This record gives sequence, structure tokens and C-alpha cells, in this order.
Amino acid sequence: MRTLSPTLLAAQRTESRMPYLKVVAKNKLTNLVRLKWEKLHNGTEPDYYHDVTIPGDGSLIRVRVGPTNDNNKLYRQRIVNPGPPSDFGAWIYTGQYGCQAVTAASHNNEVGILWINLNQELKCMMSSDYGATWASAVTLDYSPYATVEGISAAYQSNGDIAVFFIAENALYVKTRTNGVWQDKTAWDKTTGYLTSVAAFYDNDWDLLVTGQDTSGNYKLWSLIFDGSTWSELKEVESAPAGGNYEFRSVYLDKTEVFLSFFIEKFNGVESYSLPHWTSTVPETEFLLNLWREPVPFDAASDYGLAVAHYANFCWLSSPHGVWRASMEEQTLELTDDVINTRLELVDTAGKLALELQNSAGKYNLPGVGSLSTLATGCQIDISPGYVTSQGFEASDGLSFWLDAYEHVSAGGKASLVLHAGDGWLLLEKWRARHQFRWNQDMPETSIKQILEFILSRVGLKLAVKSQSTQITELCPDFTIHPGDTGTALITRLLSYVPDLLFMEGINAVLVYPQESDSSSYSYGQSHVIFRGKYLNGSLEANQVRVEGYNEVTHTPIVVDSFDWLQTEKFPGRFHLVIDRNIGSVSQAHDFSGTLLRKYRMEALRGTIQIPVNCGQQLYDVVDITDINAGLSVVKKRVVGIAFEFQPAKSIYIQLLYLGGV
Repeated sequence: MRTLSPTLLAAQRTESRMPYLKVVAKNKLTNLVRLKWEKLHNGTEPDYYHDVTIPGDGSLIRVRVGPTNDNNKLYRQRIVNPGPPSDFGAWIYTGQYGCQAVTAASHNNEVGILWINLNQELKCMMSSDYGATWASAVTLDYSPYATVEGISAAYQSNGDIAVFFIAENALYVKTRTNGVWQDKTAWDKTTGYLTSVAAFYDNDWDLLVTGQDTSGNYKLWSLIFDGSTWSELKEVESAPAGGNYEFRSVYLDKTEVFLSFFIEKFNGVESYSLPHWTSTVPETEFLLNLWREPVPFDAASDYGLAVAHYANFCWLSSPHGVWRASMEEQTLELTDDVINTRLELVDTAGKLALELQNSAGKYNLPGVGSLSTLATGCQIDISPGYVTSQGFEASDGLSFWLDAYEHVSAGGKASLVLHAGDGWLLLEKWRARHQFRWNQDMPETSIKQILEFILSRVGLKLAVKSQSTQITELCPDFTIHPGDTGTALITRLLSYVPDLLFMEGINAVLVYPQESDSSSYSYGQSHVIFRGKYLNGSLEANQVRVEGYNEVTHTPIVVDSFDWLQTEKFPGRFHLVIDRNIGSVSQAHDFSGTLLRKYRMEALRGTIQIPVNCGQQLYDVVDITDINAGLSVVKKRVVGIAFEFQPAKSIYIQLLYLGGV
């Protein structure tokens, strides 16, 4: 249960309750501001290697390399106050030619342009006044190979800088520490041919790399360099060798989350080279490698879109294009216009229907002008509360995303009805684009880790309220097929373990229900029950058999779990599970016991209608005292929550669906 203030807790238990429901729409998806890109420049410069950076004065520094027919000349540009009137087509030739890949980086007043030329020289050009003037180019080092396709540099907060570049099958790094350039070193990985690298410093150098593995599969990897050691490579995207897909031209920045643009290239029929963007899940670390499903961006390119940000704007740049998007959160208060609210939270669905007063035409044009925030896809935060001695108090935590809206007109009155869903809606609408498989050859990735991956594809974060040992230890051979939905995949994963999942805000909260769980709230005494129904039913299955296989000893595993009392009453209610992922007797016992316990929970169903409890969460254990039904402090588990608010009719009630503990 969510923690409530003493005054709010007292208010929801009094007979003179005064309801309050706070409703706010935001231009966010899973707490990340939606970036609405505005194109400021559409030039004719040829598409080739390029980069962008923004130093401490907010000026926009762009660099690009001309193609072969322009002798691979290096150009730079500085826009002091970038915006719609700026001339993004004005370039300065630096006097450098024969250049290959180029990068730009900045820290406070210092800006660096670094590149490798056809003579294999790693060169740099530095500015100490935000890019207004530049020192002469100097040679820092040499590439061990003639062809270099990827280079990226990033500053530490203390002014040290590292430049990473790709040469054939290896990634090299050269750092400047306390003003002195160190010898270059190569990473310790073994891969195939590499194509691009992107770097950002955030306690360590966070990196994205594109290329092939030793089997020729195309990859987008993440890894970390701490100044001396490299983390393991982790897959962000993958495409099989010979599948006509590849990834190139990756860029990286960090706003409130890590934001990356890269090229997905398809070489088959109807070939394309299209920028895609992705971001990490809010409030997660780079090393966890939790990225949203990449989304295509409407701009043809072979060399990608460089990304940078300053103040409230995020910027994209290519040689011939400049885009910007506001990162400012926008909110729209809906509280005073709510005339009807219906909400339901159950095991794999959370739905909201919100009706707004529109007789004066206030909500005639959602998504336009003053209602620009109220567009499909926006985030709607619902906070139930009461008027207390401290004023208006509410419990935060519930977020939904607007899936549709409808205008209703009847009897001379008008309203706007918003239809929204919680994180389960995002998962149900998500379809896997590629195949992913874990633990095919050896058990390495747990169910919990696979859950985190699936949730991250829609921007949800896995939070743990309690968890079983099975969810961190069981590593099944698990495959995501193209077209699978997130809801179906999570349901399949949770079928292996006793854990449950519910949505709250951007969090998918993990709960391990146990019979020993203590009650978090009491109903029927200080918190009144308007109406109660309590069903004591028989088990759908009272014998569960699990058949697994031990791959080491090559022997079958068969384990039965019984509810003996129910077996006597209803013989033949049998449930069989055959799964070779279950490789030990202990796992089979856990699995069969989990299934039998779920049947027991489902057999003890019921509902209570109550004044709204602002902190109630799914899967909490509560105790019920209903003397008329013969119940005295009987523990039940909340398996569903429904909520209705109609202020004109003084309706503010909650319906709790109950199950066994």
C-alpha cells in the first residue's frame, strides 16, 4: 500500500468525507517528455560524415566532411544563437582535406574537432572561446589501418577528453589527462568489422558501437570504458548475417535519459537507409542496457543524425538538415472539469475512462493550441484524495496513456471522454520486430532479466516490492518471435514463477505473494464496508503434475503436488505441465506448488465496496471484518481495483476484488 499522510488517512475513514481527485495531462510517455521535432534547415549539402556539439554558451557547432568529389574537405560552422532565423547553410572551410570520419566535442568554453585523414593521422583543432576562433590543426597519433569509418570524442567534467575511433575490427581510445595526451590503446574485444562509435561521459565513458560479430551478425552494442578497463559488450539491436539488415552511424547524448540515433540499413528489395532513435528507460543506469524499442525517424540518410542538447532544447544535425525539439514539460490541469471517472486495475490490464465537461466548447479541439498537451499518447496522472485539515491531499502514483477520445453530445450538453490505459496497454500494443533468444546454449539470463528487457521496450522500469528466489535463478530457454506482444510474453514468463506484476506510473512492480504476508490495511471497522460478497469455491485443479528433463543426467523429472482435501471432494481435476526448461526436482516442486497455490487463491474470490482508499495497491493483503458475513479479521489479497467518481451525484467509491492469500 502507498504511504498516506496521517491527515489523508484520517480523512478517508471519516463519515464526512469530502472527495478530491487530481487529474493532470502531460506531454510525456513513461515520464519522458515527447520530443516534437521542428525542421529548421533543409539544405543541399551532400550526405557524409558529420557531427554536432554545443559548448557552454549555447552556440551550435557543426562539422562535416565533403565527399570524395570535394576532396574530403573539412568544414565547420558556429551558430551563436541557434533558432528559426539562423543561417545553417553557411560553412567555413578549415583548410583540411583528405578527411575521413570526424567528431566534435565540447566542455564549457573548450571545443575540439577531431578527425582521421587519408594519411592515417589522428588530428585535432581546438578552440578555447566556444568555437569563435581556432588554433591550428595538430597531429595527435596515427590509425593502425587506412580505413576509419567511426570516431567519437567526449569530455569529462574536469576537462579531460577521450577520443574513440574504429579501425577495421578494433576500437581504439586516446585520452588527454591533465592536459597531456596519452598513448592510444585498443579494447580487449574480439569482433568482426566495425562501422561506428558514439561516446558520452557520465561517471565513465558510455559507448555505443555498431558492426559485426565474429559470425557476421550485425550488432548495435553498448559498453563502458572507465579509463583503464572495458565492460562486456551488450546487445541493443541485432540482425543475422545474410539477413540484409545492418546498423551504422550511431550518435549518443544524455538529456534526462540517454538518447541515441543510428542508421538501420536494409539492402534487400525496397532497400532503405533510415535513421532510428531510442532512449534508455528513465531512472536506469547505462550499464543495465535497458533501451526502448527503436523508432524510425522521417529523414533519409546514410550517415545518421548527430544529437546534442542545451537548456530546454534538443538538436539534431546532418550536413543538410537541422532539427530542434523542446524538452520542456507541459501540463494541463483537468481536475475541475472531471464529471465522471471510471478506473479498473486487474492482473494484465489497467483502464481509465475520464469524462470532461465540454458544454462551453473548451475541449472541442484536443491536441491544438492551448490543448496541445491533450493529444493521443499523452500521459494522464490520476491522484485520488480527500479534502483534509491540511487542504487538498492526494496519493500520487497512477499513470495512464491516452489511446482515444470521443466527443459526446446529448440533451444540449457536451462532454469529452478520454480512454486511456496503463503500462499494460503499452505492452499489449507493442509487437516484437525481431527475434530474441536467451539461454539456448547455457543458463545465463534469469527470468527477471528477461522481464526487464521486455518492459524496457516500452519504457517501463521493473521495480521490486518483493521477489522469489526462482525469478532470479531460473534461466529458461526463452524466445521472442516477431509479432509477439509484450503482454503475452510477460504472462508466459510469469507462469514459471510465483511472482506477480502490477503497474504503477512508469514502474512495473514485482510482488512475491506468500501465505505469511501480513495485512497492510483493515476494512470493516475504522474503514467502512458498504457491501461485501465472499465466495468460497472449489479448485480448478487439485493435482498438478510437472514433467521436466535433466539435461546433465538425461533423465526425466516428474513431480506431483496435491490439495488432498479437494482431491477427495473432486477427484480427477488434474493439470499437467510438460516443460524441458525445468531441469531439477526442486524447480519442478516450486513450479507445481506455485500453480496449485494460484488455484487456491482463485477459489477464494470476493468483492467489497468501500469509500476510496487512496493508497490501495494491487496484491496487497488486507483484513476484512464483516460480522454479518461471519468474518472477523480474515486476510484476503486484493487482486483487482475498480474506482468510480461522479461529483454531481456524490459518488466516490472503490470496489476491491479479493482472492485468497
